[in-house]
Amino acid sequence: MESSPLYLLPQDTLHQILSRLPLRQLAICKSVCRSLLSTISSPSFLLLLSSLPPPPPLLALRPHHPSSPTPILHAFDPSSTHLWLTFPLSFLPFPSLHPVASSLGLLYLWAQAHSPPHKTLIACNPLTQAHHPLPHLGSAWSRHGSVLVGPPDRVLVLTELAALYYSGSTNNNWLKFSSNLPSKPRSPILVSDSILALCDVGSPWRSQWKLFISTISNLQSSQPWTRLEKHEWGEVFDILKRPRLVKGVGKKLLMIGGLKSSFSLNATCSTILILRLDLESLEWDEAGRMPAEMFRCFQESSKFKVFGGGNRVCFSAKRIGRLALWDCEAAKAEWRWIDGVPGNGDGLLRGFVFEARLTAVP
Repeated sequence: MESSPLYLLPQDTLHQILSRLPLRQLAICKSVCRSLLSTISSPSFLLLLSSLPPPPPLLALRPHHPSSPTPILHAFDPSSTHLWLTFPLSFLPFPSLHPVASSLGLLYLWAQAHSPPHKTLIACNPLTQAHHPLPHLGSAWSRHGSVLVGPPDRVLVLTELAALYYSGSTNNNWLKFSSNLPSKPRSPILVSDSILALCDVGSPWRSQWKLFISTISNLQSSQPWTRLEKHEWGEVFDILKRPRLVKGVGKKLLMIGGLKSSFSLNATCSTILILRLDLESLEWDEAGRMPAEMFRCFQESSKFKVFGGGNRVCFSAKRIGRLALWDCEAAKAEWRWIDGVPGNGDGLLRGFVFEARLTAVP
């Protein structure tokens, strides 16, 4: 391979050719020979990659069985029709790997540390196999905490009573703050410097969801959370059954849930509705609603799961065997099915957006 005519090309020409390969194929090329490994890992080539538009984000699945002997991250490329990608995680020297979040090419996983025997978060790049363990955490945080990540190197683990914050650029330890939320936060998200979550402020007999907001700096205060609401919003939280949040594009969030047919206690749902909130103007608009023929597949399930971000949201439910996708990347929103879902779990799939990047360094 070292004598291949490929290496007779000028370096700039070779860089331009390699830069047009999908990231997955680039990662494979690194294992072909030492020359390709050196070329793809060179600072000049990585600088060229960083100047190009990033590839479309992937939709990654959380594994059903974190203790699998051959851990793999499965991710769907929504810019294609039936393309599922696999990223082996066996290079990580930790057992019980459980991917939970991603930001700018880095994947964050819960893992069982060897010594001491505690749970810890690992930041890694599956394309380069570089990894870095974050400071140790207790097992309770992995069971009850929601992991939020965002640039630059910010990690939050949020529960009803407390929040842990880590930033590799400013401190080497977890900072702990009191949360004092009225209930367990549902589907918290990180939008720029703001943390948003839904909390149930109702009674044991009837849920009443409200939107709460804080910032990383406000977590240090005695009253870190405030209720985000306007009189003009009316009954926006009451029309959805089991609402949850997904990060939108820019400073926007999506709130998704079953559209109630009435305000009665056990009202049925007529479809799944996607509402969008502009965090600057604090105005809601309808982003989409699931087509009737697609929603009929979800009606038989008592609950469904939602994951994604930006202009793409995935829906899963038991006994369906595939994912429903809302795709608003084009001028007109599109609803379609994703087939070929790997694994054979109960159908309640969870996941997150994975922005695969060869240049990301943990």
